[in-house]
Amino acid sequence: MQVFTYSGARFSPYGDDERPSTSDALDSNGDWLAPRATGPLAARVSLPGSKSLTNRELVLSALADGPSLLRRPLHSRDSMLMVEALRSLGVQIEEVPGDGAYGPDLRVTPPAELSGSTAIDCGLAGTVMRFLPPVAALALGPVAFDGDESARRRPMRTTVDSLRALGVDVNDDGRGALPFSLWGTGSVRGGEISIDASASSQFVSGLLLAAPRFTEGLVLRHTGERLPSMPHIEMTIAALADRGVTVENPEPGVWVVPAHPIAGRTIDIEPDLSNAAPFLVAALIAGGTVAVDGWPLSTTQVGADLETLLPLFGATVRRDGASLVVDGGRGLLGGAVLPGVDLDLSTGGELAPAIVALAALASGPSTITGIGHLRGHETDRLAALAAEITGLGGHVTELDEGLAIEPRALHGGPWRAYEDHRMATAGAIIGLAVDGVRVDDIGSTAKTLPQFVELWNGMLDQPSVTSERS
Repeated sequence: MQVFTYSGARFSPYGDDERPSTSDALDSNGDWLAPRATGPLAARVSLPGSKSLTNRELVLSALADGPSLLRRPLHSRDSMLMVEALRSLGVQIEEVPGDGAYGPDLRVTPPAELSGSTAIDCGLAGTVMRFLPPVAALALGPVAFDGDESARRRPMRTTVDSLRALGVDVNDDGRGALPFSLWGTGSVRGGEISIDASASSQFVSGLLLAAPRFTEGLVLRHTGERLPSMPHIEMTIAALADRGVTVENPEPGVWVVPAHPIAGRTIDIEPDLSNAAPFLVAALIAGGTVAVDGWPLSTTQVGADLETLLPLFGATVRRDGASLVVDGGRGLLGGAVLPGVDLDLSTGGELAPAIVALAALASGPSTITGIGHLRGHETDRLAALAAEITGLGGHVTELDEGLAIEPRALHGGPWRAYEDHRMATAGAIIGLAVDGVRVDDIGSTAKTLPQFVELWNGMLDQPSVTSERS
């Protein structure tokens, strides 16, 4: 069992028997008592790299025509699963010294030919289970895919069907889910295919990332009525453009990718802005300010939407050099009133757990829509959020495409994470304002932020400051 240590957080990317070092805060049942905020914050947080960017750049580096260097990448369970999967396909990935606070840089050297005859553990990582099958189809030999028990419930039929449409031999015994296997022949012809990516934009991104290596490139059409998380597709297109591949989008839901070399590059990975959500939301609850360092001036990450979402709850958001600062004024605990909101989060669904947790503490009703696809994430996040908030005395109703949250006084109690990192951090958010919230699996945050507990406690330990606030 290989265990990594970055900034004091110990974790394993390969299983559940090594979790972030939280033992000092766990009760006899192994639950984490979420700390309550005791005063206004004056916190500055530096976050590890973006999972979405790290795993896209790892794939592109593996398919490139020369070596790449990824600077300040994420080191977490999801990224390490991607690293090990690519290594099993013959890609050389070395840890090299870097200037990041959360671990080494990664030098990626693609092989002359990807090799099959291997098995890939997807864990619970959607980027691994949906990005790597088109890559594995370019390898020579059989490749088997499986993952955590929960991963077997995640929708995969679109990936399986798209590979078959490309002429790849896939065996899934009709499940449309993990486990499945494919037989790579060393090349994929490509051409034109149609898919329904309504359940996840990752189905589109996975094909676009590998498409430049297809003999005829790819014309991809989305046939479904909706396409969630468009910014993630735009992120994929931008990453390809940075490596010399221009993806055309002649009409909504259609992408044209030429057969083209993918350039090796030195890539700086941005901090994960979606992982910033719980920390920035904390300012509205505790009051005071939280700054996240390294916030990019422009980005394709959906976490950038926090700049416009949090003011709807009463926050003041400003730039301070390379940092984004959220000022929560007096905060909920200081007597401020958080208004209810009506939001469409169809472009930024991964922010929904943090926003819903905040809305559960608001003074008025909220409706969060455009997030029906979250039913197919690490868990059914709509059902999970409704169950856990209601279990603490709240009132949340599932809608076809979202949640309706009615204001009610909350009390302490158990909070189930469902092996879902964003459910775990949602419980931490509510625990800032409610005594006795116990998260059953805070270690699930190792999926994208192994240092969560350390950073959360550090934020709350910051001394309060006196300033003029509304």
